[in-house]
Amino acid sequence: MSNLKVAIQKSGRLSEDSLKLFEECGIKFNNGAKKLKAHSHNFPIEFLFLRDDDIPGYVEDGIADIGIVGQNVQDEYQKEVEVIKYLGFSKCRLSLAVPREEEYKDVTYFEGKNIATSYPNILKAFLDEKGVSAEIHTISGSVEIAPGIGLAEGICDIVSSGSTLMSNGLKEVDTVMKSEAVMVANKELTSEKQKIVDQLIFRINAVLEGKNNKYVLLNAPNDSLDTIISLLPGMRSPTVLPLAQDGWSSIHSVINEDDFWGNIEKLREAGAEGILVVPIEKMIK
Repeated sequence: MSNLKVAIQKSGRLSEDSLKLFEECGIKFNNGAKKLKAHSHNFPIEFLFLRDDDIPGYVEDGIADIGIVGQNVQDEYQKEVEVIKYLGFSKCRLSLAVPREEEYKDVTYFEGKNIATSYPNILKAFLDEKGVSAEIHTISGSVEIAPGIGLAEGICDIVSSGSTLMSNGLKEVDTVMKSEAVMVANKELTSEKQKIVDQLIFRINAVLEGKNNKYVLLNAPNDSLDTIISLLPGMRSPTVLPLAQDGWSSIHSVINEDDFWGNIEKLREAGAEGILVVPIEKMIK
């Protein structure tokens, strides 16, 4: 069986998050410092470590079969690849920013002005949609310095915490797009490689489902079981086991973490005690 070639960013947070996902999927590999390739010992995968903005092109050309890249990069370069999975990590946003002292009401602020960015295609589509005409200056790095040197009145750049903007005297004023890591695939995979992709996606789904859910155990009086069960729907229905103490039962369930925190007070009001919330490593539906 031929190996599936997977393109991953060679350094940075996206690279770390991507490799962690493969490890959580039980895929073992050696990734020595500054290596450009790595092979898995227990799954038919070969990793290629590349610049993030090169990944969509490598996948389009078939040098790599699949790749993990930021959605912002994929949308900017518009390569002919298929987005096969939104991965939910490395989240950020592409935003407009202006000097802190500027008064900003809406995107019409940029009419007739200059904007510096590394994402001209995404920015142009956004401005066209808003009916705003601005001059876009494409630069490859250090975008946040552009207003300070007189190149532009504002910038469009990736924002995570906003600390870089603040340190350069800028403020975030509008979100152009929200981004996360996506898995992209060549549109002409062989049936053999598509089978490997399907196996990989199955593992990834199990890991991501586990992250989004928690295993909940609690004790409850029997006369409150119906109420508590309605608050803990489970994958199909909760497991209810009698306790040694008469009139009490133990309830086991799997629930989305957001739903659990939204119902915690209702559970306690219904008499739930000894509530344990346990992480799930993998969850297969």
